[in-house]
Amino acid sequence: MTLVAPSARLVDAATGAVLAGADLTAALTRSAAAYAVLPSGVVFARSGTAFEAVLRFAAAFEAGRPVAPLDPGLDPAVLADFVDRFAPAAVVGLAEGGAGTQAGDPPKGYRTATDEVLGPIWVRDAEPAEPPHPDLAVLLATSGSTGDPKFVRLSRDAVLANAAAIGTALRIGPDEVAPTNLPLYYSFGMSVVTSHLAAGATVLAVDGGVLAREFWVAVAEYGATSLAGVPHHYEMLHRIRWSPAGYPSLRTLTQAGGRLRDELILAFHERIDAVGGRFHVMWGCTEAAPRMSTLPAGALPERVGSVGPALTGGAFTVLDADGVETTEPDVVGEVVYRGPNVMMGYAEHAADLARGDDQGGVLRTGDLGVVDADGFVWLRGRLSRFGKVFGIRVNLYDVEELVRDRGPVAAVSGPDRVVLFVEGIDAAQAREVAGRLSERLRMHRTGFDVRGVDRLPRLPNGKIDYRTLEARV
Repeated sequence: MTLVAPSARLVDAATGAVLAGADLTAALTRSAAAYAVLPSGVVFARSGTAFEAVLRFAAAFEAGRPVAPLDPGLDPAVLADFVDRFAPAAVVGLAEGGAGTQAGDPPKGYRTATDEVLGPIWVRDAEPAEPPHPDLAVLLATSGSTGDPKFVRLSRDAVLANAAAIGTALRIGPDEVAPTNLPLYYSFGMSVVTSHLAAGATVLAVDGGVLAREFWVAVAEYGATSLAGVPHHYEMLHRIRWSPAGYPSLRTLTQAGGRLRDELILAFHERIDAVGGRFHVMWGCTEAAPRMSTLPAGALPERVGSVGPALTGGAFTVLDADGVETTEPDVVGEVVYRGPNVMMGYAEHAADLARGDDQGGVLRTGDLGVVDADGFVWLRGRLSRFGKVFGIRVNLYDVEELVRDRGPVAAVSGPDRVVLFVEGIDAAQAREVAGRLSERLRMHRTGFDVRGVDRLPRLPNGKIDYRTLEARV
């Protein structure tokens, strides 16, 4: 099975270029030929949202060349560390990202070359000590641009299985047009591309983002039918009072990448429903290639707060407090996922790239939650996100939920207290929030240090940058 269906199209909003049918096949073949003359091994591809990045990724996948999309904004020293640890055959996309995102000089053991198709690249001088596993197709960094060297190893079958399952859940067909507002190096962004190419739909490569005028000009001009966003995107769109009514072609909104406030889920559901469209909450993680569940649009508003049942081919269970796996409904514990899209395992060094499947299709998500009698998952936070207040263990997710009505919020652990950062509140409101937490959790208010901020720090994928906040405590 190939990734790119015969009816798939790739459109460049910047130039108006369109690749479809024989032209798209020829472009993929040219890129595949360029990959074939490189040394064996994985390819690192600096990949944002550009037309060329999507083409390079699809060509590598179709050619059977394992590819690792990387943030073009990675610090050169971090990129060099990745190269040193994983010894890729080449680094392509050196020109990706524009001014201020230069890759730096080639690391030791690499030379700079210019390929007619791939552009400027770094090429490794020697063959790898051991070739990557034949099933390996995609490597995704687990922490975006923070420099964590751990990669998730995804097989070709896992990526294709997830693309097909997403296509089924969202009813993606050849008439769909999806813009690339999420970068390829982010698993959600990759899955938008793979699910649409596999369904024979159109991928609209457009730079900018949901707050850029140029993005919405392209959405209108090319008739984009869907928009994928993380909570931060929907928070921003809500602030500017954006409505899908202004873009008649839009009929599907999807949200993943973290918890969106219930009131905003309902607000965007109502807005898109009013014009005959659908709002889907989705849940996943990079380790699942990446999506595991979707909340059917018809389940709103009744099941707001749930992330829905498993995608086709997947299933959920729960590990209870005693570590016993159960399918009984409404048991609180760690959510476990099984499916064909589960990763092969992690990689921390080049030698790990030759490993086979370490997971056997089973993934312990690290998320607390319950599965109800209908198979719908209700999340209760991360196992690792706990703090202590006066020696008492507190779930930081629960703390955030208690004040989420105040707007975007993030809780981190401080010395015997919880530090809560809330967007847009003043000192008086901060005291009110601390009082509310004190009352609800029955702890003295000095256990809650509430601070107002203009904006919470974000990672490039839109998720809250908890590491930066922890450094402020």
